[in-house]
Amino acid sequence: MRRRWAAALTAALVLILGTATPANAGAPITTAIYTADPAALVVGDTLYLYTGHDEAPAGGTNFVMRDWHVFTSTDATNFTDQGAKLSISNFSWAGADAWAGEVERGADGKYYWYVPVNGNGAGWMDIGVAVGDSPLGPFRDAKGGPLISDSTPNSSPLNIDPTVFTDDDGQVYMYWGSYYGLRAAKLNANMTSLNGSVVTPSGVSNFWEAPWMFKRNGVYYLAYSANDSACSAPGYACIRYATASNPLGPWTHRGVVLDQVSSTTNHPAIIEYKGQWYMVYHNAAAPGGGNFRRSVTIDKLYFNADGTMQKVVQTGGPTTPGNLAASATPYTSYVSSWETLGAINDGYTPANSADHSHGAYGNWDHQGTEWIEYRWPSAQNISRIQTYWFDDDQGIDLPASCQVQYWNGSAYVNVPGQSSCGVAGNTFNTTTFTSVNTTRLRLNITSKSGFSTGVLEWRAFS
Repeated sequence: MRRRWAAALTAALVLILGTATPANAGAPITTAIYTADPAALVVGDTLYLYTGHDEAPAGGTNFVMRDWHVFTSTDATNFTDQGAKLSISNFSWAGADAWAGEVERGADGKYYWYVPVNGNGAGWMDIGVAVGDSPLGPFRDAKGGPLISDSTPNSSPLNIDPTVFTDDDGQVYMYWGSYYGLRAAKLNANMTSLNGSVVTPSGVSNFWEAPWMFKRNGVYYLAYSANDSACSAPGYACIRYATASNPLGPWTHRGVVLDQVSSTTNHPAIIEYKGQWYMVYHNAAAPGGGNFRRSVTIDKLYFNADGTMQKVVQTGGPTTPGNLAASATPYTSYVSSWETLGAINDGYTPANSADHSHGAYGNWDHQGTEWIEYRWPSAQNISRIQTYWFDDDQGIDLPASCQVQYWNGSAYVNVPGQSSCGVAGNTFNTTTFTSVNTTRLRLNITSKSGFSTGVLEWRAFS
Protein backbone atom coordinates (compact mmCIF):
# COMPACT_ATOMS: atom_id res chain seq x y z
CA MET A 1 0.00 0.00 0.00
CA ARG A 2 2.94 2.36 0.59
CA ARG A 3 3.75 2.47 -3.14
CA ARG A 4 0.14 3.40 -3.94
CA TRP A 5 0.36 6.35 -1.53
CA ALA A 6 3.51 7.47 -3.36
CA ALA A 7 1.67 7.26 -6.65
CA ALA A 8 -1.17 9.31 -5.18
CA LEU A 9 1.23 12.03 -4.05
CA THR A 10 2.85 12.17 -7.50
CA ALA A 11 -0.55 12.39 -9.16
CA ALA A 12 -1.63 15.18 -6.85
CA LEU A 13 1.47 17.19 -7.74
CA VAL A 14 0.83 16.61 -11.43
CA LEU A 15 -2.76 17.78 -11.07
CA ILE A 16 -1.54 21.04 -9.57
CA LEU A 17 0.33 21.63 -12.81
CA GLY A 18 -2.90 21.16 -14.75
CA THR A 19 -2.30 17.59 -15.91
CA ALA A 20 -2.60 14.01 -14.64
CA THR A 21 -2.48 10.47 -16.06
CA PRO A 22 -4.06 8.41 -18.88
CA ALA A 23 -9.11 7.46 -21.33
CA ASN A 24 -10.68 6.59 -24.98
CA ALA A 25 -8.49 5.58 -27.93
CA GLY A 26 -8.11 6.76 -31.48
CA ALA A 27 -5.78 5.67 -34.26
CA PRO A 28 -2.75 8.01 -34.37
CA ILE A 29 -1.78 9.74 -37.61
CA THR A 30 1.74 8.47 -36.82
CA THR A 31 3.45 6.26 -34.28
CA ALA A 32 6.95 7.28 -35.34
CA ILE A 33 6.87 10.26 -32.97
CA TYR A 34 4.47 11.56 -30.34
CA THR A 35 2.33 14.47 -31.53
CA ALA A 36 -0.09 16.83 -29.80
CA ASP A 37 -2.14 20.04 -29.99
CA PRO A 38 -3.30 19.77 -33.61
CA ALA A 39 -4.35 22.61 -35.91
CA ALA A 40 -5.82 21.99 -39.36
CA LEU A 41 -5.71 23.90 -42.63
CA VAL A 42 -7.00 23.04 -46.11
CA VAL A 43 -5.13 24.42 -49.11
CA GLY A 44 -6.34 23.17 -52.47
CA ASP A 45 -6.58 19.39 -52.40
CA THR A 46 -4.38 18.96 -49.34
CA LEU A 47 -5.21 18.75 -45.66
CA TYR A 48 -2.40 20.10 -43.46
CA LEU A 49 -2.12 19.21 -39.78
CA TYR A 50 0.22 21.32 -37.68
CA THR A 51 1.17 19.53 -34.48
CA GLY A 52 3.30 19.87 -31.41
CA HIS A 53 5.99 17.25 -30.79
CA ASP A 54 6.10 15.46 -27.44
CA GLU A 55 9.62 14.31 -26.56
CA ALA A 56 9.21 13.44 -22.89
CA PRO A 57 10.92 10.19 -21.87
CA ALA A 58 8.91 7.17 -20.76
CA GLY A 59 7.67 7.91 -17.28
CA GLY A 60 8.30 11.64 -17.70
CA THR A 61 6.17 13.98 -15.62
CA ASN A 62 6.39 17.20 -17.64
CA PHE A 63 6.14 18.38 -21.22
CA VAL A 64 9.26 18.36 -23.37
CA MET A 65 8.36 20.22 -26.58
CA ARG A 66 10.91 21.97 -28.77
CA ASP A 67 9.49 22.02 -32.30
CA TRP A 68 6.37 21.67 -34.43
CA HIS A 69 5.71 19.21 -37.27
CA VAL A 70 3.52 19.42 -40.37
CA PHE A 71 1.58 16.41 -41.69
CA THR A 72 -0.16 16.30 -45.08
CA SER A 73 -2.93 14.14 -46.50
CA THR A 74 -5.09 13.96 -49.60
CA ASP A 75 -7.67 11.58 -48.11
CA ALA A 76 -7.86 12.48 -44.37
CA THR A 77 -6.77 8.92 -43.64
CA ASN A 78 -3.13 8.56 -44.61
CA PHE A 79 -0.74 11.26 -43.39
CA THR A 80 2.84 12.05 -44.35
CA ASP A 81 5.17 13.69 -41.84
CA GLN A 82 6.83 16.59 -43.65
CA GLY A 83 9.17 17.06 -40.72
CA ALA A 84 9.78 19.77 -38.14
CA LYS A 85 8.97 23.04 -39.89
CA LEU A 86 9.24 25.40 -36.92
CA SER A 87 11.15 25.25 -33.65
CA ILE A 88 11.97 27.29 -30.56
CA SER A 89 15.27 28.20 -32.22
CA ASN A 90 13.38 30.20 -34.87
CA PHE A 91 12.55 32.77 -32.17
CA SER A 92 15.63 34.46 -30.75
CA TRP A 93 13.60 35.77 -27.82
CA ALA A 94 12.12 32.36 -26.87
CA GLY A 95 13.42 29.83 -24.39
CA ALA A 96 11.26 26.69 -24.31
CA ASP A 97 7.78 25.16 -24.55
CA ALA A 98 6.68 24.74 -28.18
CA TRP A 99 2.99 24.49 -27.34
CA ALA A 100 -0.22 24.59 -29.37
CA GLY A 101 -0.26 26.84 -32.44
CA GLU A 102 -2.27 27.46 -35.60
CA VAL A 103 -1.54 28.53 -39.18
CA GLU A 104 -3.66 31.02 -41.14
CA ARG A 105 -3.23 32.39 -44.65
CA GLY A 106 -2.91 36.15 -44.80
CA ALA A 107 -4.29 38.50 -47.44
CA ASP A 108 -0.76 38.75 -48.84
CA GLY A 109 -0.78 35.03 -49.66
CA LYS A 110 1.75 34.16 -46.97
CA TYR A 111 1.13 31.70 -44.14
CA TYR A 112 1.31 32.88 -40.53
CA TRP A 113 1.98 30.42 -37.72
CA TYR A 114 0.86 31.64 -34.27
CA VAL A 115 2.54 29.76 -31.43
CA PRO A 116 2.84 30.07 -27.63
CA VAL A 117 6.37 29.85 -26.28
CA ASN A 118 8.19 30.59 -23.06
CA GLY A 119 9.51 34.08 -23.64
CA ASN A 120 12.55 33.87 -21.36
CA GLY A 121 11.47 37.07 -19.69
CA ALA A 122 8.87 38.44 -17.31
CA GLY A 123 5.80 36.25 -17.07
CA TRP A 124 5.54 32.79 -18.54
CA MET A 125 4.06 32.13 -21.99
CA ASP A 126 4.00 34.60 -24.88
CA ILE A 127 2.44 34.24 -28.32
CA GLY A 128 4.77 34.72 -31.27
CA VAL A 129 4.15 34.56 -35.00
CA ALA A 130 6.22 33.03 -37.79
CA VAL A 131 5.66 33.52 -41.52
CA GLY A 132 6.30 31.36 -44.57
CA ASP A 133 5.65 31.57 -48.29
CA SER A 134 3.87 28.21 -48.40
CA PRO A 135 1.97 25.97 -45.96
CA LEU A 136 5.25 24.08 -45.47
CA GLY A 137 7.38 27.18 -45.05
CA PRO A 138 10.21 27.66 -44.56
CA PHE A 139 9.01 29.70 -41.59
CA ARG A 140 10.81 32.58 -39.90
CA ASP A 141 10.02 34.92 -37.03
CA ALA A 142 7.67 37.54 -38.49
CA LYS A 143 7.89 40.05 -35.66
CA GLY A 144 11.10 39.71 -33.67
CA GLY A 145 9.20 39.61 -30.38
CA PRO A 146 5.88 38.52 -28.87
CA LEU A 147 2.54 39.44 -30.39
CA ILE A 148 0.88 38.76 -27.02
CA SER A 149 2.60 38.78 -23.62
CA ASP A 150 1.75 39.39 -19.98
CA SER A 151 2.30 43.09 -20.64
CA THR A 152 -0.50 43.16 -23.24
CA PRO A 153 -3.45 44.99 -21.64
CA ASN A 154 -6.18 42.53 -20.57
CA SER A 155 -4.08 39.52 -21.60
CA SER A 156 -5.06 36.07 -20.34
CA PRO A 157 -3.75 34.65 -17.05
CA LEU A 158 -1.90 32.22 -19.34
CA ASN A 159 -1.33 33.29 -22.96
CA ILE A 160 -1.43 29.99 -24.85
CA ASP A 161 -3.33 28.11 -27.58
CA PRO A 162 -4.05 30.79 -30.18
CA THR A 163 -6.76 30.03 -32.76
CA VAL A 164 -6.88 32.38 -35.75
CA PHE A 165 -9.92 32.86 -37.96
CA THR A 166 -10.53 34.98 -41.07
CA ASP A 167 -14.12 36.11 -41.61
CA ASP A 168 -15.80 36.52 -44.98
CA ASP A 169 -14.97 40.26 -45.03
CA GLY A 170 -11.27 39.54 -44.58
CA GLN A 171 -11.09 40.59 -40.93
CA VAL A 172 -8.84 38.26 -38.92
CA TYR A 173 -9.61 37.35 -35.31
CA MET A 174 -7.54 35.56 -32.71
CA TYR A 175 -8.72 33.75 -29.59
CA TRP A 176 -6.40 32.38 -26.90
CA GLY A 177 -5.94 31.82 -23.17
CA SER A 178 -6.17 29.45 -20.22
CA TYR A 179 -6.96 29.35 -16.50
CA TYR A 180 -10.54 30.35 -17.38
CA GLY A 181 -9.12 33.48 -19.08
CA LEU A 182 -10.42 33.35 -22.65
CA ARG A 183 -9.39 36.40 -24.66
CA ALA A 184 -10.00 37.65 -28.21
CA ALA A 185 -8.75 40.42 -30.47
CA LYS A 186 -8.80 41.57 -34.06
CA LEU A 187 -5.58 41.43 -36.06
CA ASN A 188 -4.42 44.02 -38.56
CA ALA A 189 -3.99 43.07 -42.21
CA ASN A 190 -0.24 42.65 -41.61
CA MET A 191 -1.13 39.66 -39.35
CA THR A 192 1.52 40.70 -36.80
CA SER A 193 -0.23 43.42 -34.75
CA LEU A 194 -3.50 43.92 -32.89
CA ASN A 195 -6.34 46.00 -34.28
CA GLY A 196 -7.91 47.48 -31.17
CA SER A 197 -8.22 46.22 -27.62
CA VAL A 198 -8.17 42.71 -26.23
CA VAL A 199 -11.68 41.67 -25.16
CA THR A 200 -13.04 39.05 -22.78
CA PRO A 201 -15.76 37.07 -24.60
CA SER A 202 -18.94 36.38 -22.66
CA GLY A 203 -21.12 33.28 -22.52
CA VAL A 204 -18.36 30.67 -22.86
CA SER A 205 -19.15 28.15 -20.11
CA ASN A 206 -16.34 26.38 -18.23
CA PHE A 207 -13.59 27.45 -20.60
CA TRP A 208 -10.16 26.07 -19.67
CA GLU A 209 -7.91 26.24 -22.76
CA ALA A 210 -7.47 25.19 -26.43
CA PRO A 211 -10.06 27.34 -28.26
CA TRP A 212 -10.83 26.62 -31.92
CA MET A 213 -12.83 29.06 -34.06
CA PHE A 214 -14.69 28.39 -37.32
CA LYS A 215 -17.79 29.43 -39.26
CA ARG A 216 -20.51 27.33 -40.90
CA ASN A 217 -23.68 28.47 -42.64
CA GLY A 218 -23.31 31.98 -41.22
CA VAL A 219 -22.92 30.74 -37.63
CA TYR A 220 -19.71 31.20 -35.63
CA TYR A 221 -18.53 28.21 -33.62
CA LEU A 222 -16.06 28.20 -30.74
CA ALA A 223 -14.89 24.81 -29.50
CA TYR A 224 -12.65 24.61 -26.45
CA SER A 225 -11.30 22.41 -23.70
CA ALA A 226 -13.34 22.33 -20.48
CA ASN A 227 -12.43 20.41 -17.33
CA ASP A 228 -15.62 20.66 -15.30
CA SER A 229 -16.90 17.59 -13.46
CA ALA A 230 -20.07 17.46 -15.56
CA CYS A 231 -18.13 16.28 -18.60
CA SER A 232 -14.86 14.71 -17.43
CA ALA A 233 -13.09 13.00 -14.57
CA PRO A 234 -10.96 15.16 -12.24
CA GLY A 235 -7.80 16.29 -14.01
CA TYR A 236 -9.19 15.48 -17.47
CA ALA A 237 -11.02 17.56 -20.07
CA CYS A 238 -13.83 17.32 -22.61
CA ILE A 239 -14.47 19.58 -25.60
CA ARG A 240 -17.45 21.91 -25.24
CA TYR A 241 -18.63 24.37 -27.85
CA ALA A 242 -20.63 27.57 -28.18
CA THR A 243 -22.17 29.49 -31.08
CA ALA A 244 -22.69 33.16 -31.87
CA SER A 245 -23.95 35.46 -34.61
CA ASN A 246 -20.89 37.70 -34.21
CA PRO A 247 -17.25 36.55 -34.15
CA LEU A 248 -16.69 38.30 -30.81
CA GLY A 249 -19.88 36.96 -29.27
CA PRO A 250 -21.77 36.98 -27.00
CA TRP A 251 -21.61 33.19 -27.08
CA THR A 252 -24.27 30.61 -26.27
CA HIS A 253 -23.09 27.29 -24.86
CA ARG A 254 -24.38 24.32 -26.89
CA GLY A 255 -22.92 21.22 -25.28
CA VAL A 256 -20.12 18.66 -25.41
CA VAL A 257 -18.81 17.64 -28.83
CA LEU A 258 -15.94 15.39 -27.67
CA ASP A 259 -15.74 13.41 -24.45
CA GLN A 260 -12.57 13.13 -22.42
CA VAL A 261 -9.75 11.22 -24.07
CA SER A 262 -6.94 9.02 -22.77
CA SER A 263 -4.65 11.97 -22.07
CA THR A 264 -5.49 14.52 -19.42
CA THR A 265 -5.30 17.35 -21.97
CA ASN A 266 -7.81 17.59 -24.82
CA HIS A 267 -7.32 19.83 -27.84
CA PRO A 268 -9.69 20.27 -30.83
CA ALA A 269 -9.27 21.31 -34.43
CA ILE A 270 -12.43 21.25 -36.56
CA ILE A 271 -12.19 21.41 -40.34
CA GLU A 272 -14.22 20.70 -43.47
CA TYR A 273 -12.33 18.75 -46.10
CA LYS A 274 -13.77 17.48 -49.38
CA GLY A 275 -17.32 17.91 -48.12
CA GLN A 276 -16.80 16.07 -44.82
CA TRP A 277 -16.26 17.69 -41.44
CA TYR A 278 -13.61 16.31 -39.11
CA MET A 279 -12.54 16.60 -35.49
CA VAL A 280 -8.77 16.43 -35.05
CA TYR A 281 -7.57 15.89 -31.48
CA HIS A 282 -4.95 14.09 -29.44
CA ASN A 283 -4.95 11.25 -26.93
CA ALA A 284 -2.52 8.78 -25.36
CA ALA A 285 -3.37 5.86 -27.65
CA ALA A 286 0.00 5.21 -29.29
CA PRO A 287 2.22 2.46 -27.87
CA GLY A 288 4.06 3.86 -24.86
CA GLY A 289 1.83 6.93 -24.90
CA GLY A 290 0.79 9.01 -21.92
CA ASN A 291 -0.04 12.50 -20.75
CA PHE A 292 3.29 13.84 -21.99
CA ARG A 293 3.61 11.44 -24.95
CA ARG A 294 0.41 12.16 -26.87
CA SER A 295 -0.74 11.29 -30.39
CA VAL A 296 -2.90 13.23 -32.85
CA THR A 297 -5.87 11.43 -34.37
CA ILE A 298 -8.84 12.34 -36.57
CA ASP A 299 -12.52 11.33 -36.61
CA LYS A 300 -15.54 12.40 -38.64
CA LEU A 301 -17.84 15.06 -37.22
CA TYR A 302 -21.52 15.48 -38.08
CA PHE A 303 -24.01 18.32 -37.69
CA ASN A 304 -27.71 18.11 -36.90
CA ALA A 305 -30.26 19.87 -39.07
CA ASP A 306 -30.43 22.76 -36.59
CA GLY A 307 -26.67 23.37 -36.81
CA THR A 308 -25.74 21.77 -33.51
CA MET A 309 -22.87 19.29 -33.54
CA GLN A 310 -23.26 15.62 -32.82
CA LYS A 311 -20.85 14.21 -30.28
CA VAL A 312 -17.82 12.75 -32.03
CA VAL A 313 -17.50 8.98 -31.87
CA GLN A 314 -13.93 8.18 -30.95
CA THR A 315 -13.02 5.36 -33.30
CA GLY A 316 -9.50 4.29 -34.14
CA GLY A 317 -7.34 1.91 -32.25
CA PRO A 318 -7.70 -1.84 -32.64
CA THR A 319 -11.32 -2.95 -32.74
CA THR A 320 -12.92 -6.22 -31.70
CA PRO A 321 -15.66 -7.35 -34.12
CA GLY A 322 -19.08 -7.08 -32.49
CA ASN A 323 -17.83 -5.18 -29.44
CA LEU A 324 -20.73 -2.90 -28.53
CA ALA A 325 -18.63 -1.06 -25.96
CA ALA A 326 -16.93 0.95 -28.71
CA SER A 327 -20.13 2.96 -29.25
CA ALA A 328 -21.05 3.34 -25.58
CA THR A 329 -20.39 6.11 -23.09
CA PRO A 330 -18.87 4.84 -19.82
CA TYR A 331 -20.01 5.90 -16.35
CA THR A 332 -18.93 4.91 -12.86
CA SER A 333 -19.73 5.26 -9.18
CA TYR A 334 -16.14 6.38 -8.57
CA VAL A 335 -12.81 6.69 -10.37
CA SER A 336 -9.62 7.89 -8.70
CA SER A 337 -8.22 11.14 -10.08
CA TRP A 338 -5.02 9.52 -11.40
CA GLU A 339 -6.85 6.73 -13.26
CA THR A 340 -9.35 7.11 -16.10
CA LEU A 341 -12.75 5.65 -16.85
CA GLY A 342 -12.37 6.01 -20.61
CA ALA A 343 -9.68 3.33 -20.67
CA ILE A 344 -12.29 0.58 -20.35
CA ASN A 345 -13.54 0.96 -23.93
CA ASP A 346 -10.53 2.28 -25.81
CA GLY A 347 -10.15 -0.96 -27.78
CA TYR A 348 -6.70 -1.79 -26.42
CA THR A 349 -5.79 -5.39 -25.58
CA PRO A 350 -3.59 -5.34 -22.46
CA ALA A 351 -0.41 -7.38 -22.31
CA ASN A 352 -1.18 -8.33 -18.70
CA SER A 353 -3.16 -7.04 -15.73
CA ALA A 354 -0.38 -4.61 -14.78
CA ASP A 355 -0.29 -3.07 -18.28
CA HIS A 356 -1.08 0.59 -17.58
CA SER A 357 0.28 1.90 -20.90
CA HIS A 358 -3.15 2.92 -22.21
CA GLY A 359 -4.54 4.03 -18.90
CA ALA A 360 -6.75 2.10 -16.51
CA TYR A 361 -9.95 2.50 -14.55
CA GLY A 362 -9.29 2.22 -10.82
CA ASN A 363 -11.24 3.15 -7.68
CA TRP A 364 -8.47 3.29 -5.07
CA ASP A 365 -8.79 3.91 -2.16
CA HIS A 366 -12.46 2.88 -2.11
CA GLN A 367 -13.28 -0.62 -0.88
CA GLY A 368 -16.41 -2.72 -1.06
CA THR A 369 -18.63 -2.52 -4.15
CA GLU A 370 -18.25 0.05 -6.92
CA TRP A 371 -19.69 -0.07 -10.44
CA ILE A 372 -18.93 0.80 -14.03
CA GLU A 373 -21.57 0.93 -16.73
CA TYR A 374 -22.14 1.56 -20.42
CA ARG A 375 -24.93 3.68 -21.85
CA TRP A 376 -26.03 3.63 -25.47
CA PRO A 377 -28.27 6.16 -27.28
CA SER A 378 -30.49 3.26 -28.45
CA ALA A 379 -31.26 -0.18 -27.02
CA GLN A 380 -28.78 -3.02 -27.63
CA ASN A 381 -29.22 -6.79 -27.44
CA ILE A 382 -26.47 -8.02 -25.09
CA SER A 383 -25.71 -11.56 -23.92
CA ARG A 384 -21.98 -11.62 -23.15
CA ILE A 385 -19.23 -9.50 -21.62
CA GLN A 386 -15.46 -9.80 -21.40
CA THR A 387 -13.57 -8.12 -18.56
CA TYR A 388 -9.81 -7.61 -18.23
CA TRP A 389 -9.01 -6.73 -14.62
CA PHE A 390 -6.39 -4.20 -13.51
CA ASP A 391 -3.95 -5.34 -10.80
CA ASP A 392 -1.10 -2.93 -10.02
CA ASP A 393 0.25 -4.41 -6.76
CA GLN A 394 -0.08 -0.91 -5.30
CA GLY A 395 -3.49 -1.14 -3.62
CA ILE A 396 -5.57 -2.31 -6.59
CA ASP A 397 -6.06 -6.06 -6.76
CA LEU A 398 -8.23 -8.56 -8.60
CA PRO A 399 -11.80 -8.40 -7.27
CA ALA A 400 -13.49 -10.87 -4.97
CA SER A 401 -16.62 -11.06 -7.16
CA CYS A 402 -18.70 -9.25 -9.76
CA GLN A 403 -22.31 -9.08 -10.92
CA VAL A 404 -23.78 -7.89 -14.23
CA GLN A 405 -26.97 -5.80 -14.19
CA TYR A 406 -29.06 -4.05 -16.82
CA TRP A 407 -31.55 -1.18 -16.86
CA ASN A 408 -35.09 -2.53 -17.37
CA GLY A 409 -36.59 0.91 -17.93
CA SER A 410 -37.15 1.77 -14.28
CA ALA A 411 -34.41 0.08 -12.25
CA TYR A 412 -31.16 -1.88 -12.41
CA VAL A 413 -31.72 -5.63 -12.06
CA ASN A 414 -29.45 -8.65 -12.33
CA VAL A 415 -29.16 -10.12 -15.82
CA PRO A 416 -30.93 -13.48 -16.07
CA GLY A 417 -28.96 -16.70 -16.27
CA GLN A 418 -25.57 -15.17 -15.54
CA SER A 419 -22.62 -17.55 -15.66
CA SER A 420 -19.74 -17.24 -13.22
CA CYS A 421 -18.22 -13.75 -13.27
CA GLY A 422 -14.55 -14.59 -13.60
CA VAL A 423 -11.92 -12.70 -11.60
CA ALA A 424 -8.71 -14.12 -13.09
CA GLY A 425 -5.78 -11.87 -13.94
CA ASN A 426 -3.89 -11.49 -17.20
CA THR A 427 -6.83 -12.56 -19.38
CA PHE A 428 -10.29 -11.58 -20.59
CA ASN A 429 -12.91 -13.12 -18.29
CA THR A 430 -16.03 -14.08 -20.27
CA THR A 431 -19.45 -13.91 -18.60
CA THR A 432 -22.57 -15.05 -20.44
CA PHE A 433 -26.25 -14.52 -19.67
CA THR A 434 -29.68 -14.65 -21.28
CA SER A 435 -29.90 -11.87 -23.85
CA VAL A 436 -31.25 -8.54 -22.60
CA ASN A 437 -32.40 -5.53 -24.61
CA THR A 438 -31.27 -2.38 -22.86
CA THR A 439 -29.66 1.06 -23.14
CA ARG A 440 -27.53 0.53 -20.01
CA LEU A 441 -25.35 -2.30 -18.77
CA ARG A 442 -23.70 -2.22 -15.35
CA LEU A 443 -20.89 -4.25 -13.79
CA ASN A 444 -20.86 -4.27 -9.98
CA ILE A 445 -17.36 -5.03 -8.69
CA THR A 446 -16.72 -6.11 -5.11
CA SER A 447 -13.17 -5.84 -3.78
CA LYS A 448 -11.16 -8.12 -1.56
CA SER A 449 -10.77 -6.89 1.98
CA GLY A 450 -8.18 -4.13 2.21
CA PHE A 451 -7.98 -3.56 -1.56
CA SER A 452 -9.60 -1.55 -4.33
CA THR A 453 -10.42 -2.75 -7.86
CA GLY A 454 -9.76 -1.72 -11.44
CA VAL A 455 -10.50 -2.56 -15.08
CA LEU A 456 -8.29 -2.25 -18.15
CA GLU A 457 -10.88 -3.21 -20.78
CA TRP A 458 -14.57 -4.15 -20.66
CA ARG A 459 -16.26 -5.52 -23.78
CA ALA A 460 -19.95 -6.21 -24.47
CA PHE A 461 -21.42 -8.40 -27.21
CA SER A 462 -24.84 -9.29 -28.59
